[in-house]
Amino acid sequence: MRYLPHSEHERADMLGVIGAADMDALFSAVPKTALKSFDLGLPAHQPEFLVEAHMRALANKNHAAGDGPFFVGAGAYRHHVPATVDHLIQRSEWLTAYTPYQPEISQGTLQMLFEFQTQVAKIMGMDVANASLYDGSTGTAEAVLMARRLTRKNKIVLSGGLHPHYRDVVKAYLKDDPDLVCLSPSPEGQGDILQQIDGNTAAIVIQTPDFYGHLRDLKSAAEAAHAQGALLIVVVTEVVSLGLLEAPGALGADIVVAEGQSIGNALNFGGPYLGLMATRKEFIRQMPGRLCGETVDADGNRGFVLTLSTREQHIRREKATSNICTNSGLCALAFSIHMGLLGEAGFVRLARLNHFNAIKLADALAGVPGVEVLNKTFFNEMTIRTPQPAVGLVERLARRGILAGVPVSRLLPNDRSVDNLIILAATELTTDADISALAAALTEELA
Repeated sequence: MRYLPHSEHERADMLGVIGAADMDALFSAVPKTALKSFDLGLPAHQPEFLVEAHMRALANKNHAAGDGPFFVGAGAYRHHVPATVDHLIQRSEWLTAYTPYQPEISQGTLQMLFEFQTQVAKIMGMDVANASLYDGSTGTAEAVLMARRLTRKNKIVLSGGLHPHYRDVVKAYLKDDPDLVCLSPSPEGQGDILQQIDGNTAAIVIQTPDFYGHLRDLKSAAEAAHAQGALLIVVVTEVVSLGLLEAPGALGADIVVAEGQSIGNALNFGGPYLGLMATRKEFIRQMPGRLCGETVDADGNRGFVLTLSTREQHIRREKATSNICTNSGLCALAFSIHMGLLGEAGFVRLARLNHFNAIKLADALAGVPGVEVLNKTFFNEMTIRTPQPAVGLVERLARRGILAGVPVSRLLPNDRSVDNLIILAATELTTDADISALAAALTEELA
């Protein structure tokens, strides 16, 4: 179908049919703060080769993650992605694949997703995983809705250590439901979440390592939740941590959600990423998304199919467990290839490298006059307090070629108490020279 732009008359006719006053009314649900309020400064029109030259000039102003010391995390992490991953996902049979509705011609895709589910369930210590969701934040919101269906209760308690973006997505899903309790974020703690559990609680949501990098006690949380008939939802934004920390399922989690970006998927300017979700076998029928199962055909040959994908998820949407209508298939493939290349031993070693480098980073930061490391526990991410406002300090370090982390105030702009806090991450790509450069630059900037 060719693209045919609409005339003003045609637009007016369409607006009249749907009862909208003007084009802006179609976007009234978008918050004003999210709308562009400035001119991009681009020329109105130019020949193609001049547009390309202009865009290259703009791109050359970027300082990429691999151009120097890089300590940015807070939900998206720079890890090494083997060249094999990119090579394999660009094969045409993968790159053009969509939802495998017809199993007889989709065995390769279905087998990959089955293996992906097996990997995710294993690292999370759960019985079953689905064939991916959009990302970690929407996965968290889906887990909350799932918990309400399972328990037939309404109250949801979000830990103060939950990533602010994840919290906002849950709030958007629930439309500021009065039964949603959001504890205040604080680098000192997640809020007294256990005291919030009562007989009407469907689930508590705890992130570990949390937004500030702290590790959280899941076992006590699970016991307290279960005593009131509530579920424990565990959120993991840094999935590499599952190579070193005890699996959430072994500690009593009922639903585990993670952002899978760290394995097989580069930063990519913020996406696309993929959401991981796993749960217990008894909850499987309320789990959103797709589930691939292993079976045998009429001749006894091994095969794979989509299973427990009830028709209302495609037709009677009001009865569906989720309105997410597809999966992050290519990102899930990249995750599965990278995890297959690592193997169990490699995944554990990767996690140990991350933690080892984080220890060196924490020691170096603690040695900078005026800097306070707030974490007593961490995996590969930590929060520091500086004697100067974090935004200006990070910008000055960026001009030195050092991307020194994320000012907490960027994600909590209305909380003045976090103005001097910076979240920093170290991965297997962080070198001793990177850490030394950061510590030296911080010392000079704070002198």
